[in-house]
Amino acid sequence: MYGYYRVAAAVNTTVIGNTQENGTEVLALIKEAHKKEVSVIVFPELTLTGYTASDLLMNQTLIASQNETFAYILKNIKTINTIAIIGLVVFEADRLYNCAAVIQNGKVLGIVPKSYLPNKKEFYEKRQFTTGRDITRTTVDMLDVEVPFGVDLLFTDKKDMTFGVEICEDLWAVTPPSNHMASNGANLLFNLSASNELIGKHEYREELVRTQSARCMSAYVYSSAGVGESTTDTVFGGHAIICEYGSTLLQNERFRMDSHLIIADVDLERLRWLRVNESSYGDGRRKKTRVIKVDALPELSTLQRDINPMPFVPSRYADKKHRCDEIVNIQAHGLIKRMSHAHIKKAVIGISGGLDSTLALLSTHKAYKIMGWDNKDIIAVTMPGFGTTTRTKSNAVQLCEALGVTLKTIDITDISLKQFEAIEHDKDEHSVTYENVQARARTNLLMNIANKLGGLVIGTGDLSEIALGWSTYNGDHMSMYALNSGIPKTLIQYVIEYYKENEKITDIIDDILSTPISPELLPHEGDEIVQETESIIGPYELHDFFLYHFIKYGAKPSKIRYLASMAFNTKYDEDTIAKWLNVFLRRFFTQQFKRSCMPDGPKVGTISLSPRADWKMASDVDFEVWLNEL
Repeated sequence: MYGYYRVAAAVNTTVIGNTQENGTEVLALIKEAHKKEVSVIVFPELTLTGYTASDLLMNQTLIASQNETFAYILKNIKTINTIAIIGLVVFEADRLYNCAAVIQNGKVLGIVPKSYLPNKKEFYEKRQFTTGRDITRTTVDMLDVEVPFGVDLLFTDKKDMTFGVEICEDLWAVTPPSNHMASNGANLLFNLSASNELIGKHEYREELVRTQSARCMSAYVYSSAGVGESTTDTVFGGHAIICEYGSTLLQNERFRMDSHLIIADVDLERLRWLRVNESSYGDGRRKKTRVIKVDALPELSTLQRDINPMPFVPSRYADKKHRCDEIVNIQAHGLIKRMSHAHIKKAVIGISGGLDSTLALLSTHKAYKIMGWDNKDIIAVTMPGFGTTTRTKSNAVQLCEALGVTLKTIDITDISLKQFEAIEHDKDEHSVTYENVQARARTNLLMNIANKLGGLVIGTGDLSEIALGWSTYNGDHMSMYALNSGIPKTLIQYVIEYYKENEKITDIIDDILSTPISPELLPHEGDEIVQETESIIGPYELHDFFLYHFIKYGAKPSKIRYLASMAFNTKYDEDTIAKWLNVFLRRFFTQQFKRSCMPDGPKVGTISLSPRADWKMASDVDFEVWLNEL
């Protein structure tokens, strides 16, 4: 389903040495996972014997019992296409190997040996096992069947899933095997582990799994031994973790007394295309691998995953002050460098009382504060026209006065009327020409003021507007430094709220945030805004969602629509989402010519549309294929 796969980490209760009882628990969990449409489930290290069997792992009776139980499991999953990864002791060439067996539909697809054997403190695996680090291109006899054996094995469905397996200490090594697996195409990684509990160790372990998923641009599923392992010298908590590209999707409650599993849906299509879009992944060294084709996997009937409707906005768990400080500092220091290099002291900003000009002014004010520059050198210009309301103008004036900047008011009505006369446009014809004349008049004034004062015109247009081309070419589209160009509308609202900490402007900001977004270019009725942007081009929260998934990993329009229907399921119906996604696609493609000559501006997040860095596209692309796919 749109590149999503359901994965599970299982923690089974263990009876050390009783492989039959352990096998019964494992089989029950595999069947439960299959009912829940899980594609792959991973179990802890040495699943059937128990990790703490220790020197008994070298005993013939225990190994024979393990193999009998393994055969019993295979016999009972012949019609189960969920892949299971089980920890086994493998006896090969008169050596013992700590291994992971990958099984499906009653068959062993391959066996992967552990590369790095810990031999320190409470761990002494070299007493029992031989490293499998150099084993490649070979097979092993498993229950009278020759199966692929080695650290060079990857498993794929020939669609979006390719996975690799490593075992416990492998992840803690300087160069984990998963690095090479990822370089060779594995976007899903599994780890069978027996990691004991120490004070604070579970936090480090989760961080290790999470960061490895980020480094490998993959999903990473981890399962560690739990209840039932020996407590002679160590205690095992049964830690299970599922991460995706640097984010922890799910982890269990440790020290549970029952067998259980955790399940998450991971987006492997997204991970494949992220590798294409934004990393040096392609330069990773490839090794020779054997890629084993798996049978058809369970199909997902529904997606069991929360889709963030605000992908540009930090999660509610993030430290808001820290995130906003970071954003504002990027803006402020970008502006400081530009002004210092050009030996410019004055900043000229058009102030409308809207979101974008508010953030540009606040961030410029921050830059001046950092440098100890005179706030009076910030020239804020409010330029009321035919559609300006008392509310927006009042907010603009009050904000400038509270910040102590220089405020100028220039009415553009007469200027616009003269322009209409010059181009022979009827002033009562409220067309695009009527609107654009006003937008260009404002930009022209700002440029001329900056020229007179030796200042820099600060652009206020945001990333969302740039994506949609919602600007007047050579009007508000142009500036000398586009301060908001890396910030989408939904994030601008988030950052402006942060400035409410300044009690002098709290009430002003509250009113600005509650004011409908409007260019205020059409005459108003009764001093009320009549031109609401979002009723014309659609909700910015939807467009930001579309933009993120379209640019971040090149998602297909049909997938974007599906994810949006999940993210906004109680707010917008599917027809509404499809309507505005159609608008987004049309505007995004047809408005590239504006982006091709947009001014410099600081990149703030991972997505930018600067033609000099992040987004290079022809202005005359035929976009029918995207509309047809939608």
